[in-house]
Amino acid sequence: MTWSAEKLALMRKKFSDATGGEMHDPNFRRIADKIFSEGGRRAAPYSGIPTLLDAPHRSIGNEQLDINDLDVALFGVPMDLGVTNRNGARFGPRALRSIERVGPYNDALECAPIHEMAVADIGDVPLLSRFDLAQSHADIEAFVAKIIAEGVIPLAVGGDHSISHPILKAVGAKAPVGMIHIDAHCDTGGSYEGEKFHHGGPFRNAVLDGVLDPERTIQIGIRGGAKYIWEFSEMSGMTVIEAADISNIGIDEVIKRARDVIGDGPTYLSFDIDSLDPSFAPGTGTPEVGGLTTREAMALIRGMKGANLVGGDVVEVAPAYDPTTNTAQNGAQMLFEILSLMQFTPFRNSK
Repeated sequence: MTWSAEKLALMRKKFSDATGGEMHDPNFRRIADKIFSEGGRRAAPYSGIPTLLDAPHRSIGNEQLDINDLDVALFGVPMDLGVTNRNGARFGPRALRSIERVGPYNDALECAPIHEMAVADIGDVPLLSRFDLAQSHADIEAFVAKIIAEGVIPLAVGGDHSISHPILKAVGAKAPVGMIHIDAHCDTGGSYEGEKFHHGGPFRNAVLDGVLDPERTIQIGIRGGAKYIWEFSEMSGMTVIEAADISNIGIDEVIKRARDVIGDGPTYLSFDIDSLDPSFAPGTGTPEVGGLTTREAMALIRGMKGANLVGGDVVEVAPAYDPTTNTAQNGAQMLFEILSLMQFTPFRNSK
């Protein structure tokens, strides 16, 4: 049938006086009812105090975390003492908080995680020294241990990738966890110049500490001239998918392999912004040409829906190297995608 005056009259009757929050599709209505207030009003994304993903801010005490009503705790780790190249990732949490609009609806996963879960930005890890790497890692582990003790899923924003090791020590304290690791680098290197807890070795350290199960770990997007220092990954039993192979095997196959590797056990998801090609994310300490597109990265994360996620992070956003703010924008989007997954994780739904 062609468009007619009668159809136009029907559409005018239904929509002319409707507000932006009035939806007829039941699924969209479910979301709109949580986001819009009476009269079609919703909060302006550029107003108020900046928080991660515009989540409510939760003030916490130094000794006690009053967060046991949360499903997920978002927090920053402004520390980059472990970098081997360009520093500046300590400003990553602040950069992601400055992004004024991500979400609130995830069109692929059909959820609005900030509005459908109990989520809060609980601020930054209280680091006792801006100069001491070992002390910073101890502070991170203790902070995350408190989150886990409350039955809450920790979701961090770094900071350099060395922060993942102390987080994993807290997450895997009772039993080793699996991991989905999306990155340009395997980060399983050894000691450099007398220091082994740098950002190029957190996952070797986590395996050797017994908190990360290498046979339930998959590393996706790996590339670059440092491949020769990552033999630990394959020798320990990790599955490594190089960026160059993704176009050949396809995203769906990568997702299938990842799901096979992690199974249904507790799993951590670590996303390094340098997994993206520098055309999408130049603001990082060790950029590598030939990386993922944002569309590929989002598809990979979304393909993990239903995985038993018990924690996660987005790291290595160094905003000073990207005056466009695209790196921070893409980092915030990946954080949103990971948070959206947590709405469906068995860990959260068993709370």
